[in-house]
Amino acid sequence: MAQPIRNSAWRQGLAVVGLAVLAGLATTAHAARDFVIQAAYAGEVDGVYYLNATIDYELNEVALEALAEGVALTFELRIDVRRVQRWRPDKTIAELEQLYELQYHALSERYIVSNINSGEQRTFLTLAGALQHLGDVEELPLIDRALLNPNRDYMLRIKSVLDIRSFPGPLRVLDVFFGDWRQASDWYRWRLPR
Repeated sequence: MAQPIRNSAWRQGLAVVGLAVLAGLATTAHAARDFVIQAAYAGEVDGVYYLNATIDYELNEVALEALAEGVALTFELRIDVRRVQRWRPDKTIAELEQLYELQYHALSERYIVSNINSGEQRTFLTLAGALQHLGDVEELPLIDRALLNPNRDYMLRIKSVLDIRSFPGPLRVLDVFFGDWRQASDWYRWRLPR
Protein backbone atom coordinates (compact mmCIF):
# COMPACT_ATOMS: atom_id res chain seq x y z
CA MET A 1 0.00 0.00 0.00
CA ALA A 2 2.94 2.34 0.48
CA GLN A 3 3.70 2.28 -3.26
CA PRO A 4 0.50 4.07 -4.42
CA ILE A 5 1.02 6.81 -1.83
CA ARG A 6 4.56 7.47 -3.12
CA ASN A 7 3.33 7.48 -6.71
CA SER A 8 0.51 9.82 -5.78
CA ALA A 9 2.85 12.19 -3.94
CA TRP A 10 5.35 12.00 -6.78
CA ARG A 11 2.64 12.83 -9.35
CA GLN A 12 1.39 15.76 -7.28
CA GLY A 13 4.92 17.08 -6.96
CA LEU A 14 5.46 16.70 -10.71
CA ALA A 15 2.16 18.50 -11.42
CA VAL A 16 3.17 21.37 -9.14
CA VAL A 17 6.57 21.64 -10.85
CA GLY A 18 4.87 21.56 -14.28
CA LEU A 19 2.48 24.36 -13.35
CA ALA A 20 5.34 26.37 -11.88
CA VAL A 21 7.26 26.06 -15.16
CA LEU A 22 4.19 27.14 -17.14
CA ALA A 23 3.61 30.07 -14.79
CA GLY A 24 7.27 31.04 -15.06
CA LEU A 25 7.10 31.01 -18.84
CA ALA A 26 3.94 33.09 -18.82
CA THR A 27 5.45 35.59 -16.38
CA THR A 28 8.62 35.83 -18.47
CA ALA A 29 6.51 36.32 -21.57
CA HIS A 30 5.13 39.54 -20.09
CA ALA A 31 8.65 40.96 -19.73
CA ALA A 32 8.66 42.07 -23.37
CA ARG A 33 6.18 44.71 -24.44
CA ASP A 34 3.57 44.26 -27.12
CA PHE A 35 4.17 45.14 -30.75
CA VAL A 36 3.87 48.86 -31.50
CA ILE A 37 2.78 50.41 -34.78
CA GLN A 38 4.90 53.56 -34.87
CA ALA A 39 3.41 55.08 -38.03
CA ALA A 40 1.15 54.15 -40.92
CA TYR A 41 -0.27 55.94 -43.93
CA ALA A 42 -1.85 55.13 -47.27
CA GLY A 43 -1.08 56.90 -50.49
CA GLU A 44 -2.73 56.66 -53.88
CA VAL A 45 -0.79 55.82 -57.03
CA ASP A 46 -2.57 55.30 -60.36
CA GLY A 47 -5.95 54.72 -58.72
CA VAL A 48 -4.73 52.22 -56.10
CA TYR A 49 -4.14 52.89 -52.41
CA TYR A 50 -0.90 51.49 -50.95
CA LEU A 51 -0.03 50.98 -47.29
CA ASN A 52 3.24 52.05 -45.71
CA ALA A 53 3.85 51.34 -42.04
CA THR A 54 6.56 51.04 -39.42
CA ILE A 55 6.05 48.39 -36.73
CA ASP A 56 8.30 47.85 -33.72
CA TYR A 57 8.61 44.14 -32.94
CA GLU A 58 10.10 42.91 -29.68
CA LEU A 59 9.64 39.20 -29.04
CA ASN A 60 8.93 37.78 -25.59
CA GLU A 61 10.92 34.90 -24.08
CA VAL A 62 8.47 32.20 -25.18
CA ALA A 63 8.67 33.33 -28.80
CA LEU A 64 12.48 33.65 -28.63
CA GLU A 65 12.83 30.14 -27.21
CA ALA A 66 10.49 28.71 -29.83
CA LEU A 67 12.46 30.46 -32.59
CA ALA A 68 15.77 29.12 -31.22
CA GLU A 69 14.28 25.59 -31.22
CA GLY A 70 13.46 25.86 -34.92
CA VAL A 71 9.78 26.84 -34.68
CA ALA A 72 8.72 29.20 -37.46
CA LEU A 73 6.86 32.23 -36.08
CA THR A 74 3.94 33.56 -38.11
CA PHE A 75 3.12 37.27 -38.01
CA GLU A 76 -0.29 38.45 -39.20
CA LEU A 77 -0.85 41.99 -40.42
CA ARG A 78 -4.61 42.56 -40.31
CA ILE A 79 -5.95 45.45 -42.37
CA ASP A 80 -9.52 46.82 -42.52
CA VAL A 81 -11.01 49.47 -44.78
CA ARG A 82 -14.23 50.86 -43.24
CA ARG A 83 -16.81 53.33 -44.47
CA VAL A 84 -17.58 55.92 -41.80
CA GLN A 85 -21.29 56.11 -40.96
CA ARG A 86 -22.73 58.87 -38.81
CA TRP A 87 -25.47 57.19 -36.83
CA ARG A 88 -24.48 53.54 -37.18
CA PRO A 89 -21.30 51.54 -36.67
CA ASP A 90 -18.75 51.86 -39.47
CA LYS A 91 -19.19 49.33 -42.28
CA THR A 92 -16.29 47.07 -43.27
CA ILE A 93 -15.61 47.45 -47.00
CA ALA A 94 -12.48 45.28 -47.26
CA GLU A 95 -10.40 43.05 -44.99
CA LEU A 96 -6.88 41.98 -45.84
CA GLU A 97 -4.46 39.67 -44.09
CA GLN A 98 -0.77 39.76 -44.86
CA LEU A 99 1.21 36.83 -43.43
CA TYR A 100 4.94 36.71 -42.73
CA GLU A 101 7.04 33.89 -41.32
CA LEU A 102 10.25 34.21 -39.31
CA GLN A 103 12.49 31.19 -38.89
CA TYR A 104 15.98 30.58 -37.55
CA HIS A 105 18.12 28.23 -39.63
CA ALA A 106 20.66 26.73 -37.21
CA LEU A 107 22.96 25.27 -39.87
CA SER A 108 23.54 28.55 -41.67
CA GLU A 109 22.99 30.64 -38.50
CA ARG A 110 20.67 32.91 -40.45
CA TYR A 111 17.17 34.26 -39.90
CA ILE A 112 14.76 33.78 -42.80
CA VAL A 113 11.80 36.12 -43.36
CA SER A 114 9.17 34.83 -45.80
CA ASN A 115 6.19 36.70 -47.16
CA ILE A 116 3.64 33.88 -47.18
CA ASN A 117 1.29 35.77 -49.51
CA SER A 118 3.89 36.38 -52.24
CA GLY A 119 6.46 33.64 -51.54
CA GLU A 120 9.29 36.20 -51.31
CA GLN A 121 12.18 35.31 -48.93
CA ARG A 122 15.08 37.22 -47.43
CA THR A 123 17.84 36.10 -45.07
CA PHE A 124 19.48 38.08 -42.26
CA LEU A 125 22.54 37.65 -40.08
CA THR A 126 20.81 38.99 -36.97
CA LEU A 127 17.40 38.75 -35.37
CA ALA A 128 17.33 42.55 -35.08
CA GLY A 129 17.78 42.87 -38.84
CA ALA A 130 15.02 40.35 -39.53
CA LEU A 131 12.60 42.09 -37.13
CA GLN A 132 13.38 45.49 -38.64
CA HIS A 133 12.63 44.13 -42.11
CA LEU A 134 9.36 42.64 -40.84
CA GLY A 135 8.44 46.02 -39.38
CA ASP A 136 9.02 47.98 -42.59
CA VAL A 137 5.83 47.62 -44.64
CA GLU A 138 6.28 49.37 -47.97
CA GLU A 139 3.86 49.87 -50.86
CA LEU A 140 1.45 47.09 -49.90
CA PRO A 141 -1.59 47.33 -52.24
CA LEU A 142 -4.79 47.95 -50.27
CA ILE A 143 -7.78 48.82 -52.41
CA ASP A 144 -8.68 50.23 -55.80
CA ARG A 145 -10.02 53.79 -55.61
CA ALA A 146 -12.85 52.84 -58.01
CA LEU A 147 -14.33 50.63 -55.26
CA LEU A 148 -14.83 53.63 -52.96
CA ASN A 149 -17.55 56.26 -53.09
CA PRO A 150 -15.81 59.65 -53.54
CA ASN A 151 -18.51 61.35 -51.43
CA ARG A 152 -17.98 59.14 -48.37
CA ASP A 153 -15.27 59.05 -45.69
CA TYR A 154 -13.24 55.91 -45.04
CA MET A 155 -11.07 54.76 -42.15
CA LEU A 156 -8.14 52.38 -42.31
CA ARG A 157 -6.98 50.32 -39.39
CA ILE A 158 -4.14 47.84 -39.02
CA LYS A 159 -3.04 45.46 -36.31
CA SER A 160 -0.10 43.07 -36.04
CA VAL A 161 -0.37 39.74 -34.20
CA LEU A 162 1.98 36.86 -33.47
CA ASP A 163 -0.07 33.85 -34.59
CA ILE A 164 0.44 30.99 -32.13
CA ARG A 165 -1.32 28.45 -34.35
CA SER A 166 2.13 27.74 -35.79
CA PHE A 167 3.52 26.83 -32.35
CA PRO A 168 3.86 23.16 -31.43
CA GLY A 169 1.23 21.71 -29.06
CA PRO A 170 3.11 22.17 -25.74
CA LEU A 171 3.57 25.90 -26.36
CA ARG A 172 -0.04 26.32 -27.50
CA VAL A 173 -1.07 24.89 -24.10
CA LEU A 174 0.11 28.18 -22.60
CA ASP A 175 -2.76 29.89 -24.39
CA VAL A 176 -5.27 27.73 -22.52
CA PHE A 177 -3.90 28.67 -19.08
CA PHE A 178 -2.44 32.10 -19.77
CA GLY A 179 -4.34 33.47 -22.77
CA ASP A 180 -2.85 36.94 -22.46
CA TRP A 181 0.80 35.97 -23.08
CA ARG A 182 0.43 36.38 -26.84
CA GLN A 183 1.86 39.45 -28.49
CA ALA A 184 -0.07 41.93 -30.60
CA SER A 185 -0.29 45.61 -31.34
CA ASP A 186 -3.29 47.79 -30.70
CA TRP A 187 -5.40 48.76 -33.69
CA TYR A 188 -3.85 51.76 -35.43
CA ARG A 189 -6.54 53.93 -37.10
CA TRP A 190 -6.51 56.85 -39.48
CA ARG A 191 -8.70 58.45 -42.13
CA LEU A 192 -8.08 57.48 -45.74
CA PRO A 193 -7.11 60.59 -47.71
CA ARG A 194 -9.47 61.55 -50.52
